[in-house]
Amino acid sequence: MEQSVGWVDLPDGTSVAYATAGAGPPLLFVGGWLSHLGLSWDLRAERAFLEALANGRTLVRYDRSGCGMSDRPKEGGWSLELEEVTIHAVMSAVGGVKFDLMGSSLGVPIAIDWAARHPETVNRLVLYGGWARGQQVAAPQVRDHIVGLIRSAWGLGSDVLTEIFAPEASADTRAALSNYQRQSSSAETAADLLLACYDVDVFDRLGDITAPTLLLHRRDDRAAPLEQSQLIASRIESARLVDLPGRSHLPYVGDVDLLVREIRRFLELPSLRKPAVPTLTKRQKEVADLVSQGMTNRDIAQRLSIDERTAEGHVERIRDRLGVRSRAQIAAWWVASQASK
Repeated sequence: MEQSVGWVDLPDGTSVAYATAGAGPPLLFVGGWLSHLGLSWDLRAERAFLEALANGRTLVRYDRSGCGMSDRPKEGGWSLELEEVTIHAVMSAVGGVKFDLMGSSLGVPIAIDWAARHPETVNRLVLYGGWARGQQVAAPQVRDHIVGLIRSAWGLGSDVLTEIFAPEASADTRAALSNYQRQSSSAETAADLLLACYDVDVFDRLGDITAPTLLLHRRDDRAAPLEQSQLIASRIESARLVDLPGRSHLPYVGDVDLLVREIRRFLELPSLRKPAVPTLTKRQKEVADLVSQGMTNRDIAQRLSIDERTAEGHVERIRDRLGVRSRAQIAAWWVASQASK
């Protein structure tokens, strides 16, 4: 599956990037704190999760202003109103008049706000790992410490947040995720958006939601307490809450298959058949490992005592075997495959 990336201009002239993948009725996925449409599609674990959502649906995503491939806002900072304008522009661009809506993390209060304001546009609502009252997500001293750390030392801050978001991931995967966050936004934008996570409050909107609603939350989520999803479920008449095992906040880390099954069942989509796991020869595994270390074809040739054209051929065959198009995707696959052992 491939994604198509486009851009849409907001009323203030800000350009926002959006992506579509799959085919079928639209499913808008509003992601968490930071995002990058290109990097997320190259990250094997996240792409597998997104492709599972896009199987039978046209999956629509966007990078909010200041993140990934989108421009920074020209005036002011993040707000629910800016997010509402962005969703309207993106869904108008893809022709989505009525759609299924899924929010993850910060995307949960955003999805709640949209579904309450525009009930005529939402078929079904899926909320994963989120909250209605940001002030209750963490103690004030914890919030101040993390936001301050991001502003003063973005590298260390991204490492700390990765440990919170993905404790079940391997060390290599956590390193990749930390780098992903740093490439998705500046330290200033990251800190401002994390403050927005803590400040947002949509509790008063919950009673206005009429769409059938599925809430999913991992019991020991270290970034968002399960009690927040319980609170949301208690205030939405049509809501059903499923608490899942696990500690990871990111939806594509941990027991992803169980999460995907619950989402697809709720959206009335058939279960997915488990794809065959690609296999590589011993030599191809050696080359994939070296690619993941950032080596060029010439470097690989020197390391393995082969000529450069042979190294290039190995890389091409690995791309064909894995069904990917870039060296970055080979590297992401190799890191993920080692992490799963």
